[in-house]
Amino acid sequence: MQLTEFIALHDNKSIARPFIIAEAGVNHEANMDLAKRLIDEAAEGGADAIKFQTYKADTIASKDSPYYWDITKEPTRSQHELFQKYDKFWKKEYEELKKYCDQVGIEFMSTPFDAESALFLNDLMNVYKISSSDITNFPFIEMQCQFGKPIILSTGASHLWEIQEAVSIIERYGNPLVLMHCVLNYPTPNANAHLGMIWDLRNKFPQHIIGYSDHTVPQEMEVIHSSVLLGASVIEKHFTHDKTLPGNDHYHAMDKDDLKLFWQKWDKTQELLGSFEVAALQEEEPARKNARRSLVAAKAIPAGKKIEESDLTWKRPAHGISPKFMVDLIGQTASKDIEEDTVLQWRYFQG
Repeated sequence: MQLTEFIALHDNKSIARPFIIAEAGVNHEANMDLAKRLIDEAAEGGADAIKFQTYKADTIASKDSPYYWDITKEPTRSQHELFQKYDKFWKKEYEELKKYCDQVGIEFMSTPFDAESALFLNDLMNVYKISSSDITNFPFIEMQCQFGKPIILSTGASHLWEIQEAVSIIERYGNPLVLMHCVLNYPTPNANAHLGMIWDLRNKFPQHIIGYSDHTVPQEMEVIHSSVLLGASVIEKHFTHDKTLPGNDHYHAMDKDDLKLFWQKWDKTQELLGSFEVAALQEEEPARKNARRSLVAAKAIPAGKKIEESDLTWKRPAHGISPKFMVDLIGQTASKDIEEDTVLQWRYFQG
């Protein structure tokens, strides 16, 4: 299922199967064979989409842009220097990756970080992703809205009022919106995940789909699992073929086995969640008939006697008159002799 279809079918009132985006980013390291391997493994793991990042170092960061990541994992101290390592894929390469995604059966996405990439990616994808870093870049948000496609907006490092400003721009254009809780802390300790913010986004923006962009270490995939239970419907997490590789996004990414583990857990959880509409189940019918109470003769009742409250009690099973009709039965006349402990039926009375 494509994300556009998912959005069309989405129901904010329930917790259903999430849409999973494997964020490959630039973990292909400008190697086409490796990029295609990431696509294959994301599909094998059960991702609905794979997303790359499209940028040039010279248009995304100035040469004096400082690092903001864990330098024990990624020692590069300049954003510009880091981006130069991975900015070799451009229009031709992404066209090839789009075709390969279509062959494999997984949706292609890529986050544009400049106007040129936003323009050529329009022919390759059905959804635009706006990163947390661009939430205050109003001209760029407006440009992407003008393509008339759904928008995924990450909200990392943002105050509520900043999110509201960006959302108001997107709403003005009328694009369907997926709003992603996100923490810009690489990697994010579990204590900093603050999944409770998903609840606040759902309450503050009930008209939009809420998701979660995760930067925690995969562990047992419990963070993503919990986020879905809190109402995150679209999940984005960095994806790699080898979590032991140094640098960039490998160290907090999931792999295909992590993704398979998530789906195993989710299938069990979905079985437990069941229906989101309150109703008695068919399987409960024996309990309805046998565990509920009926009005029962508290003592022998002779024919012709007007029923008083003292004549009645209530006991299992529910094969007779429900106790909720006790006030209606009082004052009626017994049409036959009724033995003590008889489960009462309406045909035993008149009046």
